[in-house]
Amino acid sequence: MNQLKTYNQINKKDEHISFGISKMEDIYTKRKGEPDTPHRHDYFTVIVTNKAKGKHFIDFNEFNLEANQVYFVAPGQVHQIIETSKSYGYALVFSNQFLIENNIPVSFIDDLNLFNDFGSSPPLFLNKDIHQKINLYLTEIYNQYNSQFTYKNEAIGALLKLILIACNNACSLPSDYYQSIDSTLRKFKTLINQHYKEWHATTDYANQLNISPDHLNRLVKTQTGKTAKEHIQSRIIVAAKRLIYFTDLSNKEIGFELGFSEPANFSAFFKHQVGISPSKFKENH
Repeated sequence: MNQLKTYNQINKKDEHISFGISKMEDIYTKRKGEPDTPHRHDYFTVIVTNKAKGKHFIDFNEFNLEANQVYFVAPGQVHQIIETSKSYGYALVFSNQFLIENNIPVSFIDDLNLFNDFGSSPPLFLNKDIHQKINLYLTEIYNQYNSQFTYKNEAIGALLKLILIACNNACSLPSDYYQSIDSTLRKFKTLINQHYKEWHATTDYANQLNISPDHLNRLVKTQTGKTAKEHIQSRIIVAAKRLIYFTDLSNKEIGFELGFSEPANFSAFFKHQVGISPSKFKENH
């Protein structure tokens, strides 16, 4: 069985530390160029590349690691960076506690929609001006983090918020997209994370939200570009891939774990969504 490494604390020596920043080149040197094994964090991760070459895997989706990118990895997502040469840039990590301490509502993170805890999490590519601006913020955060300044955490919190806003503004989606994210969509995503093992139909979620399935579909499709059903299926597939790769459970056991009454139904669903059978996926990975 592949043992999935999970980082529960930002700083293993001090559980009260809720923020961290490292230079990618220092991480590369410390690891002597060897990639970390696939792992996940119980906190948010933002990776900004200045110079990079390699691959970044997030929940088994493969992305080319290049310059001028920003990756947003949500708590619980499995990821791995494999570099073919030394990368340059910054890696930020922060917890919900850091947001609370700096008066940043968790709803602010949700409304930006930069962190996707299931489905595809492609990098954001930055143009030269935005990249330079964000690098100025990152340099100041790095300096503050390694200083003894009074209120340095408050300064870091303000700069982090500016970085996230700048990334939001750099997205190709129209600005009113993010303004339209409402509480129904947030509740829907929360319900998926809570009930994806038992509720596989859009109707289940619509009933809980006291709206019609058609209304839920229109709302979700308008605000995310994907149907409600696609969101539900994406969450199930991510869970399936993690169980296939990181446990010794049989396909039958995984199917039952994810709410499928018959193993054949799970195998057919997985193959339809991924393009290969669960057994072939395990073999390939």
